[in-house]
Amino acid sequence: MNAPFPSPTKQPLRLLIAAPRGFCAGVDRAIEIVERALDIYGSPVYVRHEIVHNKFVVDSLKAKGAVFVEELDAVPDGVPVIFSAHGVPKSVPREATERGLEWLDATCPLVSKVHRQAERQIEAGRHILFIGHAGHPEVIGTFGQVPEGTMTLVETLEDVAKLDFGPDDELAYLSQTTLSVDDTGAIIRAIEARYPQVVAPKAEDICYATSNRQAAVKQISPLCQLVFVIGAPNSSNSLRLVEVAHRAGACAQLIQRASDIDPVWLTGVETVGITAGASAPEALVNEVVARLKEICDVEAEEVVTAKEHITFKLPRQLVR
Repeated sequence: MNAPFPSPTKQPLRLLIAAPRGFCAGVDRAIEIVERALDIYGSPVYVRHEIVHNKFVVDSLKAKGAVFVEELDAVPDGVPVIFSAHGVPKSVPREATERGLEWLDATCPLVSKVHRQAERQIEAGRHILFIGHAGHPEVIGTFGQVPEGTMTLVETLEDVAKLDFGPDDELAYLSQTTLSVDDTGAIIRAIEARYPQVVAPKAEDICYATSNRQAAVKQISPLCQLVFVIGAPNSSNSLRLVEVAHRAGACAQLIQRASDIDPVWLTGVETVGITAGASAPEALVNEVVARLKEICDVEAEEVVTAKEHITFKLPRQLVR
């Protein structure tokens, strides 16, 4: 009898798992709002836009009875509607109220803080330079807090150079909460150099979760040949993590699920990093780790750069 062929030896792989990663307090709150609303009101509960930018999360909530729509005119009368974590223009809750809809606001409290700052700067007579990405729901929501023409979008350093305000103009700047810390810092420095009179926010607008996740990726990326960022292609904070890993010297790959991984990517790779955007659940991290263990002989290590203990209160309608 012939001896069986020996099993091929798996290549060794060191796995560095960044922490913090994944869900932030705002995402936790938004998902809990949808789940509690389903418990209290029953199915269906309507949600305007994706509650967070993650297909796995959205599909999970759909399975529980949530219905996702783009605009309020797709919401029938007599059912509750939830606004996404990214925030909405003031016109949206106004329209919902006029229609008699019961609505719940899942806007992240840190985004709401930026909204209130925008209102205060306009009340003080200042024009706002808003650092953000055109078309992102958070940017649309923030612009919708103030009268048209009182805010100018700044996306790049080149945009700063094109601004045509004068030294006597009253200006303030604010930013989207999910931007690159480094890029935003460079834009702020350029704005302050050109307009010394500009008023800064009382505290940094980029949220703690965005900053912490980028710092964690900066820590592991120089040690890795490849970094997997688990997140959606329309997730701003996930895309920023890919950029941070690239700049720190690693090849970075945005993936949504473990099934996206091509084993060829691991050829010749000794160390892989893993992180997850703020709207990606830990279940997807575990799924990716399990897939890598199928392909390679994995030695995993968690690299902790910060601890997070922040929680946010739920809307009063859901506290029972």
